[in-house]
Amino acid sequence: MRRLKWTFIFLVAASAALLVTLRAEVATWLMSRAVLDAMSTDVIGELPAGLHLAVCGAGSPLPAVDRSGPCLAVIAGERLFVVDAGTNGARNLQRMGLPMGDIEGVFLTHFHSDHIDGLGELAMLRWTTGSRSEPLPVHGPPGVADVVAGFNQAYAQDAGYRTAHHTAAVAPPEGHGTAAQPFTMPEPGQETVILDASGLRISAFAVDHAPVAPAVGYRFDYAGRSLVISGDTTPTDEVVRMADSVDLLAHEALAAELVGVLNRAANQTGRSNLARITHDILDYHTTPAEAAGVASRAGARHLLLYHIVPPLPIPGLESAFLEGVSEAYTGPVTLSRDGTFVSLPAESKEILVSEQI
Repeated sequence: MRRLKWTFIFLVAASAALLVTLRAEVATWLMSRAVLDAMSTDVIGELPAGLHLAVCGAGSPLPAVDRSGPCLAVIAGERLFVVDAGTNGARNLQRMGLPMGDIEGVFLTHFHSDHIDGLGELAMLRWTTGSRSEPLPVHGPPGVADVVAGFNQAYAQDAGYRTAHHTAAVAPPEGHGTAAQPFTMPEPGQETVILDASGLRISAFAVDHAPVAPAVGYRFDYAGRSLVISGDTTPTDEVVRMADSVDLLAHEALAAELVGVLNRAANQTGRSNLARITHDILDYHTTPAEAAGVASRAGARHLLLYHIVPPLPIPGLESAFLEGVSEAYTGPVTLSRDGTFVSLPAESKEILVSEQI
């Protein structure tokens, strides 16, 4: 037994030494397997028929390790759309294995920088990975044409380089950039239907993010399932109305008490500009408890919180962030992070939540 013990120890040590010696080769082999698996996987094709929400950015302008700029992907059947295009959203879509080249359109809720600053990268990756021959449609309320024109100008030279380097077959020159698709700003109590075909209905509704205007949220209906995305807003009857009996309400959330911590620190350290910002942002967002109240009034079946303000880097802060939520809403609540994925299988009542990053 003693000899077997030492033989075992020797074999383990020899194997470890071999792995250290060949670590580059082993790592390269593992990479090749992982890349092959990733490129051969049809993420959307493997989903159950229905409506799905992928959180490609759960955060805000404030930097957070696990919550990038606002970005939500909606999958209806095999169709892929993106709502808002915050920082790192495009990269998180790739990390989740969603096919960038298949994005049919982007829907902007408003034009704050954190909701649009990833639009150029998103459009470029959609164009090149899909060899698209038409620009990315960008839907939004009045003003979207100016946003699109600015990104197209900023990326014009980049587009020329890519076509010259990869050829027009890979990067068709007519397909780069974005194309504005403005829609009429809906009046309170009304909605603007953007798409209604093949069983999919997408509609926009007004929200209150004053002084930011215009600002909208979106509702998606498909295969007997529904979801609403609030965009940035104070608690409003419009969200309650549009989220009536909805399966999934994705609502923005700002914890005023935790933002108050930032505000007090800014005042104590003489950061007057930051003190002013952390004071001002309280009046045009929704607290988690208020979002829960909206979900309860609407009769939403599941509440997902996103656009999380402030970041929550310390264990225990998520509990502090959710204070008062369970008293206001008795349904299930998901505090999202990058990679949160919600599936609403067709013609059922199932709501499946997972993490894809």
